Amino acid sequence: MPLHSVSVAGVVVRDDGRVLAIRRADNGTWEPPGGVLELDERPEDGAVREVLEETGIRVSVERLTGVYKNMSRGVVALVFRCRPLDGVERTSAESMAVEWLTPEEVEQRMREVYAVRVLDALDSTFAPHLRAHDGHHLLETA
Repeated sequence: MPLHSVSVAGVVVRDDGRVLAIRRADNGTWEPPGGVLELDERPEDGAVREVLEETGIRVSVERLTGVYKNMSRGVVALVFRCRPLDGVERTSAESMAVEWLTPEEVEQRMREVYAVRVLDALDSTFAPHLRAHDGHHLLETA
């Protein structure tokens, strides 16, 4: 029986509408901060931990905004909209850059599968989005 991996990400939105993003150290792509959920960790706590570890920003979770499955790798990502509480932006072993991007910059810099997570979190709809992708592009819904 195949196993799935669960990851979490935080879309951190400032009052001016800018979104916290990292440029990953391993592959240079821009993404919302996040990573693999620990076995003994609640999803919201994992998102808070990952954002702090990768960016230096402490956040509070507002709500789940999407569930995304990478069909080729079996990774399910839970994405939470967060608000910044305090901290100073800094890079980590996992991030070569940390910046606050506008929604337009998100669309320009991030791959479709990551940009959609941010844009879904900025959407005023309160129901979480459910999407599948192949690692690069969204897949059509059935």
